[in-house]
Amino acid sequence: MKKTLFTLLIAALLFATSCKKDEEVVSPEVKFNVSLNGSLEVPANTSTATGSFVGTYNKTTKVISYTINFNGITPTAWHIHKGAVGVNGGVIFALGTTFNTAYSSTTAALTAEQETDLMAGNYYVNIHSASKPGGEIRGQLILK
Repeated sequence: MKKTLFTLLIAALLFATSCKKDEEVVSPEVKFNVSLNGSLEVPANTSTATGSFVGTYNKTTKVISYTINFNGITPTAWHIHKGAVGVNGGVIFALGTTFNTAYSSTTAALTAEQETDLMAGNYYVNIHSASKPGGEIRGQLILK
């Protein structure tokens, strides 16, 4: 009896390990969930304003879909800039001139170079105001 159970157990293990696993489906989407605040600006500031940028980058379409929320700031401009953490950089995408909280939109399709910069964490979101025209709150687009 023990020998039969042992043989069945070995056979079951061999069968389970020999079965081909289904191929994993890799999603073409990369998620971002970014907090925006004044301490991340360069140079840092003491603004009490806060915000968030929740986005999805689709590697197939090369488009970023996003929603921006903010509190305690009256925006005059908002952009995605190229720059590593702690480094200021030029505007890559202007995010429009409608400054409603829970604002949703998409970017134009990224070039191959822009995609490389995005995936390397070299982009940040910046919300500008009249009192801080260089940027009041900022958050780095880091993969989640």
